[in-house]
Amino acid sequence: MNNNLPKTYNPLDFEDRIYQQWMEKGYFKAKVNPDKKPFCIVLPPPNITGQLHMGHALDHTLQDVLIRWKRMQGFEALWQPGTDHASIATEVKVVEKLKEENGLTKKDVGRDEFLKHAWKWKEEYGGRIVEQMKKLGDSCDWSRERFTLDETCSKAVTEVFIKLYEKGLIYRGNRIINWCPECKTSLSDAEVEHEEKSGNFWHVKYPVVDSEDEFIEIATTRPETMLGDTAVAIHPEDERYKHLIGKTLMLPLMNREIPIIEDEYVDPEFGTGAVKITPAHDPNDFEIGLRHNLPQIVVMENDATINERGGKYVGMDRYEARKQIVKDLEELGLLVKVKDHAHSVGQCYRCNTVVEPVTSLQWFVKMESLAKPAIDAVYDRNIKFVPERYSKIYLHWLENIKDWCISRQLWWGHRIPAYYCQDCGELIVAENKPQACSKCKCEQLLQDEDVLDTWFSSALWPFSTLGWPQQTEELKYFYPTDVLVTGYDIIFFWVVRMAFSGLEFMNEVPFKHVFIHGIVRDPEGRKMSKSLGNGVDPLEIIEQYGADALRFTLLTGNSPGNDMRFHIEKLESSRNFANKLWNATRFVLMNLDVDKFQLNELKMNSADQWIISKMNRLIKEVTENMERFEIGLAAQKLYDFIWSEYCDWYIELTKPRLYGENLENRRTVQYTLTYVLENILKLLHPFMPFITEEIWGTMPTAEGDIIVAPWPEYKEADVNTASEDEMAIVMTIIKNIRNVRAEMNVVPSRKAKMLVLTTREDTKSIIEASKQYFTTLASVSEIQNVEGKDTIPSDAVSIVVQGAEIFIPLDDLVDYEKEIERLEKEQKKLEGEIKRGEGRLANEGFLKKAPPELIKEEKEKQEKYQQMLDTVLERLDSIKNKG
Repeated sequence: MNNNLPKTYNPLDFEDRIYQQWMEKGYFKAKVNPDKKPFCIVLPPPNITGQLHMGHALDHTLQDVLIRWKRMQGFEALWQPGTDHASIATEVKVVEKLKEENGLTKKDVGRDEFLKHAWKWKEEYGGRIVEQMKKLGDSCDWSRERFTLDETCSKAVTEVFIKLYEKGLIYRGNRIINWCPECKTSLSDAEVEHEEKSGNFWHVKYPVVDSEDEFIEIATTRPETMLGDTAVAIHPEDERYKHLIGKTLMLPLMNREIPIIEDEYVDPEFGTGAVKITPAHDPNDFEIGLRHNLPQIVVMENDATINERGGKYVGMDRYEARKQIVKDLEELGLLVKVKDHAHSVGQCYRCNTVVEPVTSLQWFVKMESLAKPAIDAVYDRNIKFVPERYSKIYLHWLENIKDWCISRQLWWGHRIPAYYCQDCGELIVAENKPQACSKCKCEQLLQDEDVLDTWFSSALWPFSTLGWPQQTEELKYFYPTDVLVTGYDIIFFWVVRMAFSGLEFMNEVPFKHVFIHGIVRDPEGRKMSKSLGNGVDPLEIIEQYGADALRFTLLTGNSPGNDMRFHIEKLESSRNFANKLWNATRFVLMNLDVDKFQLNELKMNSADQWIISKMNRLIKEVTENMERFEIGLAAQKLYDFIWSEYCDWYIELTKPRLYGENLENRRTVQYTLTYVLENILKLLHPFMPFITEEIWGTMPTAEGDIIVAPWPEYKEADVNTASEDEMAIVMTIIKNIRNVRAEMNVVPSRKAKMLVLTTREDTKSIIEASKQYFTTLASVSEIQNVEGKDTIPSDAVSIVVQGAEIFIPLDDLVDYEKEIERLEKEQKKLEGEIKRGEGRLANEGFLKKAPPELIKEEKEKQEKYQQMLDTVLERLDSIKNKG
């Protein structure tokens, strides 16, 4: 039988070819199949603006492992792919392109023309990340690929908006929102990232009206917002300010009177116990303003410059205005003091600009009634988090949720299906533009300018991608999906929203498990980012090492919910593992002279029974690990079994029988080698799909393609504890003899006797039956059974195993004359190094000029050489005394 594998493992020779082969044969496609159980994962849709990064690589590899495993288990496995239109990010890209190529702005080209440019950009660049995903081996059903702005998903978005509006859960109102002055759009709370920053507390005096020298002192971290103050609040029980109730204060710099109000929100122990209230620029102040019917004065434009309501500061940037306001307060004698203060600052998750809380007319979703079923779903275990601890983030967010601001001041996205009558002002929410106003019959209707938050469409992903609002066969068959695989950083962005959306519109949870993974960090534990320049491009890694090596690197050592560090050394180890499997397969194929086996020819010994038994335990453990989402643990067990037990042990143990004249023995070994190899290829396939498929195609005993081969089944009857115990004894003896020889630098050609003192007959039988293993793998010349220790040389090396003690005579291991000669050479060399080091450390010039690290390094070398010399002298003394 010819070996069909090339001599050298080179993934670039076959990975693209194999992926194309899978695509052409339609292996990724899933269909409604009543004869099979469904298994479905929806891919978290990557942004069309993005390209594959290491976070994607981990996320996708974990999903692909689960999908390939379930496909092999006989499930109708659907991995539903798609991409997200990414409103803010895409609009920024298109705006930049327009400016660079044509010198134009959004307003210059108008909405319709801008959207043509956006769609053109999407067609040109939007599919780039999909092609990159294919390089990684993603086995998605690409025939079902969805885009959040495609017709099906858009219908779902419109349907949901209308249903929630009609139910009274979507409303339009003036509320405090997060505004990004750079992106010039509103943001939801989930899109604001908070960072601890150093700042100041400015203490300012607000004069009491009709009082010459009385003030209330307030403290603020944002002096520019005082331009919009409409009250100062104190606690009702704060005796310090009781006498001022009913009076007013003169707002500094604005010469506007504002009331002093009482509100229990105020903490009398914090700061001065008096709080300036700016309802239009602070979420807490907004709520106080509603309780006390205070006016809302917005003092900033969309770009965070001061507007005409900000007095003489109009036109200034907010930070420029802050400096001028502080200066003016100081000149007026109203600035009491400035204190350092660290506080949490909200930033736009897209551009990192500090967001500005501001009152704005926006669209909102009422969250209280939607949140409750989603909370119950976790408490009732209908949605299970892996690891379970991440349910706390989910629950904390839902249990403290505020109404969701869903409108965005952008053009790229799902336009809000709301129309305004230009005559009577009537608001009409409808799927399509009405011909006339339902109230006054006017035909002049304008659609709302805003688009919906990108996460509004992503929230529907598990069912919109399956055809909802149409009740498709796919929706009935594949929903609810089985597992959502995602990072912990978007639990509140996305997981929460899918949960309440699925429960609201499908009356069922969207997924049964939420499998949370961590972040891939650099070797120092830092998050990979452009600013740090520490990112690693997965495509470059694939080009150099292959997709299988990258996938296996990301999987081994990975545990649910925990971050991991990416090391090139680990990547090289994964590639070495692939190479080890490749070479082991070549060995098997080169020594295979049949493609079918007659089982009655087989004559299995302990080694054969041992490897089959261990393989069955591996099947059981890996399957159980996969069911518990312990994918990293499963990968490590496969690595250990393939590298150590199959390649390093079983192959070496069987060579004498494989090369021998006994046909029965040869056939047994050939069968066992291929049987175990086929099973470990199947087990490894979800983790390293390309190499396993390439090897599978060269196996004369294998049928079809491995991607659809049945997952190995655990056979309890093949578990042989006795053979495992026997081989444990044999392998322990061999390992210990090898260790002794390595410590003594014994050349492989030098053989040694093995003296055996047994206390159990079964151990004696095992050792006698395994003579061939000891002679070939431990360089044993002969085995002698001894009755007592009195016949054993006093300096023999001892090895203890269950039921026996093994002795290796030192005389057999060491040629004393050559060993003395070698040790004396080593002594001379080490003494020379020590003398050189002593001279250097005694040199005043060196000590003055050399950096401290170099001197320290030289001293450490001296200590190391002295320790090595002491060991050599001790060994020399021992050998010479023996002589």
